[in-house]
Amino acid sequence: MKFIVDAQLPRRLALELVAHGHDATHSLDLPLGNRSADEDITAVAIKENRIVVTKDADFVRSYLLRGEPPKLLLVSAGNVGNDELCALFTGNLGALEKAFVGASFVEISRSALTVHS
Repeated sequence: MKFIVDAQLPRRLALELVAHGHDATHSLDLPLGNRSADEDITAVAIKENRIVVTKDADFVRSYLLRGEPPKLLLVSAGNVGNDELCALFTGNLGALEKAFVGASFVEISRSALTVHS
């Protein structure tokens, strides 16, 4: 899978995804870095067929209203340390891969993986 990780999440998450065989980048890698607008991140996601990984509710609104970004992974784990966040992702990668086969909006929390229709 291909991901773009938003500014509210650590670059380490993108690196962890790469370490597990996925193509991942972070907003820090964009020309404006973490100052990149949501529209810029969405444009990269569309152009490169990436899943936007975010905690930002603005992406959810954009997805629900306009269908952009085309694929969205919402992190609803609250205040979580980087170790726990990375473990949450690596422990659920198989389920995430299956979920995105038929879904475009998935939410991950400490206790569940929710596929939104």
